Amino acid sequence: MNRNALTILVVEDHPTIARQIVDFLDGLRWQTDHAATGALAIELATRDPYDVVLLDLNLPDIDGLEVCRAIKARAPRNVPVLMLTARDAFEDKARGFNEGADDYLTKPFDLRELALRCEALARRGQLHVSQSMRLGALTLLPREKRALCGGAPLPLTLACFKVLLALCTAHPQAVSRSALMHALWGANPPDSDALKSHVYALRRQLELAGAGTTIVTIPQLGYRLELADDV
Repeated sequence: MNRNALTILVVEDHPTIARQIVDFLDGLRWQTDHAATGALAIELATRDPYDVVLLDLNLPDIDGLEVCRAIKARAPRNVPVLMLTARDAFEDKARGFNEGADDYLTKPFDLRELALRCEALARRGQLHVSQSMRLGALTLLPREKRALCGGAPLPLTLACFKVLLALCTAHPQAVSRSALMHALWGANPPDSDALKSHVYALRRQLELAGAGTTIVTIPQLGYRLELADDV
C-alpha cells in the first residue's frame, strides 16, 4: 500500500494488541509512538504534534475518557482521537463522542480499516489546523503560545495562556476545573489551589487590556469565557 506517512500515537496497555498495531503501521512507513499508560499518553500528545491518537479506553492508571479530555484541552493543535475499545454499547459510544472523540472503533477490528480511518481523520484534522484563533478582540496563536488583544501582545504566563486557550476553544460552553487542571498539569495537579491563582491573573490581564471579556465562575463546575456580545 502506498500511503502518505502519518504520525500516530498508539495508546494501548495490552502488549500484544499494541505490537500488532505498531508493526502494521510501521509497515506502512508511518511514524508511531506507543504509550501503555494514560499519563504517558497525555505527556506525549501535549508535547508532540501527532496526526492521530489511537486511544484505548481501558488503561491501568487513568480512564480513557479522562485521557481524551486532557489531550483535547492541552494538545498543541486539535489532534483527532480514534477510540479503540471492546465497549460497543450505544451509551459507551455516546460518552466517547461527548468527551471529544472523533471516531470510534470496536475490538476486534481489521487493521486495514484502522489505517483507512486514520487517513480520513488526518485529512479532516488538516482542514481545521489554524495558525490563529479569533474571539472578540482576542487573537490566539496556539503554535507560538501567544495572545493578542486588539493587535497588542497580552503579557501572559504559559499557564495563563493555556487556560485562555481552553476557554476560547470551548466558548460559549464552560470548561470544568478538572479539564483545566489537566490542561496545566496533566495527571499530577498540585495540592494547592493554583488554578484559582492562574484564573485570577488571567482575569486581571484581560481587564487591563480592555478585552471586553469576562471569565465567569460556574459554581461546582468551572469557568466560562463571556464576551460583551454574549450578554
